[in-house]
Amino acid sequence: MRQVPGMLLQHRVTVEAYLGSGSKGALYGPPETVRCLIDERTQQVTSPGGQEVTSGSSYIARPSHRPPPNSRVTLPDGRRTTVITIARADGGALPVPSNTQVFLQ
Repeated sequence: MRQVPGMLLQHRVTVEAYLGSGSKGALYGPPETVRCLIDERTQQVTSPGGQEVTSGSSYIARPSHRPPPNSRVTLPDGRRTTVITIARADGGALPVPSNTQVFLQ
């Protein structure tokens, strides 16, 4: 499987995986720095619950990166947002790179 070339992953975000909720609110895993390519485009996406929601930005990362919905993401400019959903592109045997696209609120 071909992956997105590293030279395209020009940005870095910090992702804290959503673990669920506890008595004091949402629980997150330890911060992980992820190399990615950010796209600051507003678009409609479907949440895991089937609702049409507006995504204010997204990023493309390696195909192994799969943060769960509601994970907390800190963008390079310091802005914090959460994961709405992800989309995985698998190039298979084709000469196109596989990747994961993460849609953010």
